[in-house]
Amino acid sequence: MGRIRRSVKYPEETDSYRIGQRPKVRVSVADYGVGNLHSIRKALELAGARPVVESNMRNLLSAEVIVLPGVGAFDSAMERLLPYRDIILDRLESGTPCLGICVGAQILFEGSEEGRGPGLGFIKGQVVKLKAERVPHMGWNKVRSDDRFFDGVTSPYFYFAHSFHGRPEEDVAIARTDYFGEFPSAFRKKNVLGVQFHPEKSSASGATFLRNFVKFIEAKL
Repeated sequence: MGRIRRSVKYPEETDSYRIGQRPKVRVSVADYGVGNLHSIRKALELAGARPVVESNMRNLLSAEVIVLPGVGAFDSAMERLLPYRDIILDRLESGTPCLGICVGAQILFEGSEEGRGPGLGFIKGQVVKLKAERVPHMGWNKVRSDDRFFDGVTSPYFYFAHSFHGRPEEDVAIARTDYFGEFPSAFRKKNVLGVQFHPEKSSASGATFLRNFVKFIEAKL
């Protein structure tokens, strides 16, 4: 993967800039209008990023980094993104870093059994309902991965809250979880990362995961 050119120059307004340190990377968190984004915003701040919640989806078209948070249902999440779907897809294809969480990871796919409308279509495949005796899948569960985004994670347990999961038709799964059978719980394609769990609710494991994500995007920008 090649390096990505910065599109925004930050003003010289922070103490870290004055003492010669790089300003915190700006991360645009998409507000679909269906949930409270306080947890993911705070978690990204603690991970070393500078999150900005965007309620106007047009602003994602110039974002350096996009976060698609894990709130709401598939069609609800896509409703406000649909007018910009093709441009957002083009940005992801061209290398814009992105993190999709739970439903934010699911809308990276072409479609879902949960909804009727299309997803972003960045990952080939569909979102399907969990084949489990108890749905939704709620609580802590083990994530198995040897991907670099899990480097330094001392406990493999992350927090889940979902009834559906992505089923990719391409080789993008980087983690798996067992819940009445195995399902892929994290995906990586180009500079886009999708996770079915909630890192912002996963205590120290989630904090380490998000720090790894911030380091990754800093290296790209």
